[in-house]
Amino acid sequence: MNKRTYNILFHLHTVSGIVISVALYVIFFTGSFAFFRDEIANWERGHTVEVAEEIQLNFDETFQEMSNKKSIYSRDIELKHYYNEQNIGVNLGASKDTLLSKEKAARSFYYLNTKDKTTTDYVSSYSLGEFLYRLHFFAQLPHPFGYYLSGFVAFFFLFALITGIVVHWDKIISNFYVFRPMTKLKTVWTDAHTALGVIGFPFQFIYAVTGTFFMLKMLLIAPTALALYDGDDKKLYEDLEYTHPEFEFENTPLENPVSINALVKQVKENWKGFKVNEVHIFNYGDTGMHVSVSGNLNYKDKINGYGYTIFNAADNSIHSVKDPTKKTSYLDTVKGIFYRLHLGDYGGYGLRIISFILGLIGCFVILSGVLIWLTARNKKNIPPKKKKFNEAVVRYYLAICLSLYPITALSFVLVQVINPAGMSLLYKFYFIGWLMLIIILILKKDNYFTNKYTLLSGSIIGLTIPIVNGICTGNWIWVSYAKGYDQILFIDVFWIVLSIVGLLIVGKLNVNEKNKKSKN
Repeated sequence: MNKRTYNILFHLHTVSGIVISVALYVIFFTGSFAFFRDEIANWERGHTVEVAEEIQLNFDETFQEMSNKKSIYSRDIELKHYYNEQNIGVNLGASKDTLLSKEKAARSFYYLNTKDKTTTDYVSSYSLGEFLYRLHFFAQLPHPFGYYLSGFVAFFFLFALITGIVVHWDKIISNFYVFRPMTKLKTVWTDAHTALGVIGFPFQFIYAVTGTFFMLKMLLIAPTALALYDGDDKKLYEDLEYTHPEFEFENTPLENPVSINALVKQVKENWKGFKVNEVHIFNYGDTGMHVSVSGNLNYKDKINGYGYTIFNAADNSIHSVKDPTKKTSYLDTVKGIFYRLHLGDYGGYGLRIISFILGLIGCFVILSGVLIWLTARNKKNIPPKKKKFNEAVVRYYLAICLSLYPITALSFVLVQVINPAGMSLLYKFYFIGWLMLIIILILKKDNYFTNKYTLLSGSIIGLTIPIVNGICTGNWIWVSYAKGYDQILFIDVFWIVLSIVGLLIVGKLNVNEKNKKSKN
């Protein structure tokens, strides 16, 4: 590579990285916690889920209880298992019965607790796990600006990754094994940035590609709809299999009730290891009623084993089948693999823990890149005014990024002390608390202080989280272990381990600081 090309790629890598660094850090940090979204939600509520990735419910009993509360005849009803928690989503379509009033016929959505049958809306069931999950793609910003912002950040991150690898390509093997902690600061940061960047590259590349796909797919689909479908996006979504089929409402009640339990059981018996995560009913109670039972094979058996059976309720015949055991189509492969790779949920706790660690490594790579940028500009030939500006930029960056750790730890304490905390309180506490920490750290004007005390405070608070959980809920670590509350136990142990690692790093920082002072 000639020098001119190298310099162009190097500056492109630096500029693209610096521009997105803060937003990218937030995505990586909260995204790392989002791997455990379901565990956090269950820990907060004191719930446990015995069977993952599947609806555990008596469907016939549930529909009977629903019909006792309101008219569900003629409606399209969807029961969907979104996350590994006790709540499932219930989507009641608008009634097609013209005799009902507009208010009674209106569509609605709520969450149903599969164990105690209580119902909640989205706002009242909002959890810290949901908050962190949605923060990692900026969903708290007005829709769709947050989605697009995270999508473009992912896109420019992809650009930074590729240019970074190209820049280091000639010395990628030799430099990977080099670490010179006793040399000048810029060299230390460069060695760490290069080595950890190479280690995390496959992981980061996957998340850059899949993140761009998920957040910007609407922008990608729009030209396709206009060019190939004459603006008919409905037809495009049908071809992409993002919509359900439509069945005619015949306005004639069924003579005999249909057992949804029996249909679900039939599907599960047809395919060994099949887990039902969605039941969709069309025209409930009508002779035009159809029942779609869909789900996935166990990820250990087939990573992309999506399938369904649609039954005609009137004569108990099968309308259509998508066999999950057969060869997966190209369309299903793209849609399914992208989700599985991004969520990292196909390899159990082991894969998610590795993904969490790699996510934090990504955070370090981002920060080390910013610090390289600062130390490279801390030269004698740089005007004092410009030098001061560069230092202020990095000070703001570090304050915004590193304060995420203590405010996240504090939020775990909050949701147990005030339970349920709810969406409004979580928003106020997290964002106002984060802002206050940022202001304090910026005014302190000491990057070492920011680094040390965000890590120290976050780790100390983290060690109190299992204690607060035990006091507030009675779910002490030994109780959770004895009762098999795996999700609750995991979060408590997770914070203990994370906090101990944080304190060990603080101890190492103290040793290094003492060594520096003794030399001076």
